[in-house]
Amino acid sequence: MSETRSSATPAVVRLPQYTKADQEEILGKSDDPFGVASTGLTWLPKEVHFGIRHQGRLVAHTGLLRLPVSAGDTRTAVVGVGGVAVAPGMQGQGLARLVVTAALEHARTMGPQHALLFCRPPLVPLYQRLGWHPLDTDVLVEQPEGRLVTMPLRTMVTPLRDDARWPPGPVRLLSLPM
Repeated sequence: MSETRSSATPAVVRLPQYTKADQEEILGKSDDPFGVASTGLTWLPKEVHFGIRHQGRLVAHTGLLRLPVSAGDTRTAVVGVGGVAVAPGMQGQGLARLVVTAALEHARTMGPQHALLFCRPPLVPLYQRLGWHPLDTDVLVEQPEGRLVTMPLRTMVTPLRDDARWPPGPVRLLSLPM
């Protein structure tokens, strides 16, 4: 019976909130849990959260936030994906795929044609396996005091509609990154 239970696909649930304590439950206490503190960027919190619990413990998370963006002459919105986390002892079990896929299913109900995320270069292959595509252009993002900076992390997009095509041209996130 335990074999059946352990081979069952973990349930992804929408979380009513996602706190610093929830993040620490997944990743432990760290000043830089996502390895991006060196960028010096200010980030927005996500507004919609999905998670996976294992034996009562939160072990995976993905957050979403709708944001304005311009690409070339097109001004539109994207669903920003961020805060993707899997507990170290649970990595390699497909939990990132499950929680990101569930979040993207919800993102399809939010209106925008694309989802966008920023990731460290070593994570690009993971997101490519999940259907994301790296942008071949620099992306400008806003920062406090009206500063505009080039995103130092890799920007990736995925369509939320079958017929969605990413517009050509320079890309600017018209907000802080998520």
